[in-house]
Amino acid sequence: MFFLLKNETFNQTICFGSDVTAVQVADMARRYPMMAEFQVIIVKEAQNIRSLEALEKYLKNPVKSTILVWCHKNGKIDARKKVVGLAQTVGVVFESKKLRDYQLPDFIQAYLKERNVSIDPKSCQMVADHIGADLSRLTSELNKVLISLPADSLRVTPEVVEKEIGVSKDFNAFELRNAIIQKDCFKANQIVKYFDNNPKAGSLYSFLPLLFSYFQNLMIVHYTPQRGTEQGIASALDLRNTWGAKDYIIGLKNYSARKTMDIISKIRDIDGKSKGLDNPNTGAGDLMKELIFFILH
Repeated sequence: MFFLLKNETFNQTICFGSDVTAVQVADMARRYPMMAEFQVIIVKEAQNIRSLEALEKYLKNPVKSTILVWCHKNGKIDARKKVVGLAQTVGVVFESKKLRDYQLPDFIQAYLKERNVSIDPKSCQMVADHIGADLSRLTSELNKVLISLPADSLRVTPEVVEKEIGVSKDFNAFELRNAIIQKDCFKANQIVKYFDNNPKAGSLYSFLPLLFSYFQNLMIVHYTPQRGTEQGIASALDLRNTWGAKDYIIGLKNYSARKTMDIISKIRDIDGKSKGLDNPNTGAGDLMKELIFFILH
């Protein structure tokens, strides 16, 4: 499958690794652009191309008017291969690492900001918790939200997220985290019960990283000299703004350093059990209830 596009500056060819060989790609790369300064060749899903000998030969003497982009999906090429060394010599080898959970809110904010749309922190966390680090799905859902926004209100709110993505603005991982920070047993148990009845709304597996990150940071704050101010906490945790620091000021009042350490240990224990370690048959829902009870009592 090939796509050929032309504009005033360069030619662009996009192909897929399942449809071409390295020989064919090398032949395309040796061609000169027609009525343009450059040609761009993008090979998607290049991991499907088995033999790279022809590409190695091309990289030893590449055509300067060709920009060749070789994309591996769901993994990375073995850095020990000869072709990688040759590519580094004449070009750039870039690894796009999967974003960690704590990086998702920044990604979401930046993605929307580029499109002149703002999003509040709660809505941002709701989207991140619900979708996770699958950037293809994440951007697809964000694009759906963008289309739904009226021209006179370019702001994403919890109500918008609830309507367009299907996340409850009252019963989600973000609200459960808040209930735990506040030590609101009633609210926390309400949300856990909601998750029990609506497994797609939230799960132990999506919630554990969020909870672990909070208490790990809270432990750092416990031993931060400037823990009495939002600015001091934001600086210690390298937060982009002081908005998130308020949660840790509340946490300092509700959880001692010793209790925080015990909670971190319990989260690790529950994480292991959720993966089958020393746990033959306890379900994820019961493990979540066990963890919430331990934290709040």
